[in-house]
This record gives sequence, structure tokens and C-alpha cells, in this order.
Amino acid sequence: MSRHWLAAAFLFVAAFINMLDTTIINLALPAIQTEFTASHNAVQWTLVIYVLTFAAGLLPFGRFGDAFGRRRLFLIGLLGFLVASTACGFAPSIKLLILARFFHGLTAAVMMSQVLAILHENFPEEGKAIAIGIFGMVTAMGAMAGPLVGGILISADLWGLGWRMIFLINLPFGLIAVAGAYAFVPVSRKAMRQAVDWLGSVLFAITALGLLYPVMEGHTLGWPIWLVGPLAVSFASAVALLRLQHRRAALGQPQLLPVTLLGNVRFLARVAIVMLMFIGIAGPIVVLAMVLQFGLQLSPDRAGLILAAHPLSIVIASILSSRMGAKHLEHRVTVGIVSLMIGMIGLHLTVAPDVPLPVIWAPLVLVGAGVGTATVAMYQRVLSEVPEADAGAGSGALQAFQQIGIALGIALVGQVFFMALDDAPDAMSYIAALKVALWVPITLFASLSLLSLKLNVKESRDAAA
Repeated sequence: MSRHWLAAAFLFVAAFINMLDTTIINLALPAIQTEFTASHNAVQWTLVIYVLTFAAGLLPFGRFGDAFGRRRLFLIGLLGFLVASTACGFAPSIKLLILARFFHGLTAAVMMSQVLAILHENFPEEGKAIAIGIFGMVTAMGAMAGPLVGGILISADLWGLGWRMIFLINLPFGLIAVAGAYAFVPVSRKAMRQAVDWLGSVLFAITALGLLYPVMEGHTLGWPIWLVGPLAVSFASAVALLRLQHRRAALGQPQLLPVTLLGNVRFLARVAIVMLMFIGIAGPIVVLAMVLQFGLQLSPDRAGLILAAHPLSIVIASILSSRMGAKHLEHRVTVGIVSLMIGMIGLHLTVAPDVPLPVIWAPLVLVGAGVGTATVAMYQRVLSEVPEADAGAGSGALQAFQQIGIALGIALVGQVFFMALDDAPDAMSYIAALKVALWVPITLFASLSLLSLKLNVKESRDAAA
């Protein structure tokens, strides 16, 4: 095996455990809540804080890799990720678990923002496309394995550690990745000291957190008037960020969000659609994991078996959609969004006590197929609007806003679900609350379906003209 492929293999291990960690925690939420006697909001924060810090870190740390060396940043991120995993695994309270998850997401961003750049820099042209394709498959496999591995680990209760093993399982694989990356990943040839947009990075994080906090805490706090404050701070920091980017561009300095992208209306519109899509995707799956275990009293491994249908169908649909190349992009986006809408309606109709597994699998497969079909086509469509010189920044921005959509989706759908849940819930109360919460993605995907159909008609008219 060549050195290129040896290096890639250890990068793939790191990518796998990162994606595994992203989906594996869904099955642990009920166990975490029970052990710490935590509030619903606190449990949600263990998810949201990871996604938020990961999203906020993707853009700046991609730049930092260019400035300070990609292998160095990758190793720092991976070691930090393992330290954070250990802290999560041994957290004695929900507050310390949330703090550890903050660093978990931050270090994941340091690590993952370097992987594709390292592959792009070090692989010869004839092997680069294959390596990037394998990277996509590995991350998809990590997402698919999360519910299954999580359910098995929690049910097995190895050494009495219960849910804590979902974090500690990262350690042996991560240490192998550290040793292999140190030995085989070459030092970046183009690393150079250059100005980094530190202030822009901080403003981006403040904008996201100020937007998210009221959505997360509003119900718990009783929607006090002062929650307008974080929204105002978010708006002010967004304005400041835009002005900063234009000022840095005028001075010829690197920008966190290049002004060429900020002025591209088609790019911004399609990024907004991606973010809205993921608002509707993430929350229902998290809530369903809690309904299956708390409401329907399923064991973690059985709940994991049900939820695994979702990432499995994402993998298959992504592969099939990728093989179509650049053909019929708008139509594929529409088909994917309509599939998401039908799948969410199917969940609304089918989740019930003693329901057979295949009955719940069917709408989950539709949801996963919609994600895989629409996301692949939408990514191609969005990046087709980006000049080649801004491809890296465009990709980073797209991923960052996708993650913000995930965080907002978990917060919004979760708030609706817990507002609808009785104070002394039984199985039927959980199911009723789920049905109320599912109206959020159903409404969202119905609206996006109409918008996508309208774009299809416009594109067909433009082509005919």
C-alpha cells in the first residue's frame, strides 16, 4: 500500500469516529436524562452545543489549517477530540457534560476541517476522486453505525458504564488514528503564516448562539421579554460581521466569508434552502429516539435497530444520486424534498404502541432517501454557483449553515415537542406530542416542495428561452 493510502486510511478512521459520535448520542439521551435527573432542555443542550461549536469552527479552522499546517491542526484536533470524549465519558453532572460537549464539537471542527484539504493536497490526480469518494462512504457508514452501535453499547452496559461507553469507544480507534497520522500524513507543503480573521470567527459564533439561545430556552423561561436581547445581539453581530468582511476585502485581507459569496444572491438563497431542509430533518429524529425509549418503552438496541433505517437509506440514496452526476439537479432536489414531506407524514400516521418494526421503517426509509437525494443534488447546485477560487470557502460556508440548521431544528422541534408533552406523560402522551412536533417539518417541507417546483418551472422556461 502506498504512503498516500496509508495516510488516508488513518484520516478515514478519524472521520468515522467523528460521524459515529454525531449520531450515536441520540440513543443515549433518555439514559443521560434519567441518571442526572436532568431537564429536557439540559439534555437538548448536550446535542445542540456540539453541533453549534462544530458549525462555528468549520470556517475559521479551515483557514487556520492553511496558515499553520494541516497535519498539525488535524493532530491537535484529534487529540483534543479524544480528551473531550474522555471528559464526556466520565462527566459527573449534566452541566459538566454540556461543557465537555462544547469542547467536543470545537475539537471535531479543528480535526474535520483539515481532512478533505489533506486529501486534496497530497493525493495524485488519478487517485484523488477515489479517495474523496471513499471519505464520503466512510462518513456515511459512521452515521449508519451510530444508532446500532449506540443501542448495543447502552444495552450491554459494559463494566457498568452504560451510556458512557458511547464516548469512551472513541479512545482506542482515535489513538490508532493519531499514531498512523503522525507516521504517514506528510507535513503541509504550503503552510504559511497569514492573517486570520479572528474577529470574524467570534462574530459568526455570537450570531449563531444569539439566534439559538431564545429558541432553546424560551419555553423553560416562560418567554420573558428580555429574550429579545440575544436576538438583537445576534442581528447586531451579523451586521458587524458583514461590514468586517467588506473592510477586510478592501484591505486585501483574508475573509471568513468572502465578499464574492456574500454578494452572490443565488448562492445565498440556496444555502438558505439547505439550512431550512436540515431544520426539518434533525429535530424529528432526535425526538423519535426519546419517544421510542420513554414512550414506547423499547430497549436502546431495539430503538437503534429502528432508527438505523434512516442513515442506511441516506447512504443508498446518496450513492445513487451521486452516480447521476450533474443531471436533473433541480428535479432531484424536488423529489428529495417531496420524499421528506411524505416520510414525515408517514411518521405522523404510523408511530403507535406495539407497532411492528417494518411499519416505522417505511417512513424512515422515505425520510432517509429524501435526505440523500436532495442533499447530494443541492450541494452540487449550490457549489455550481461558486467561482472556482472560492470553492473551499463556499463548501465550508455550506457545511457551517447546514450544521446551524441542524442545531435550530433540534431546538425548535424539541421545544414544540416538550411544550405539547403532559407533566405526567404516558405512552400516548409521548406519541401525541410527537404528532404535534411533526407538523413543523411537514409544514416546512410542504413549503419547500412548492418553492422547489416553482424553481423547476422557472429553470425549464429559462432553458426553453
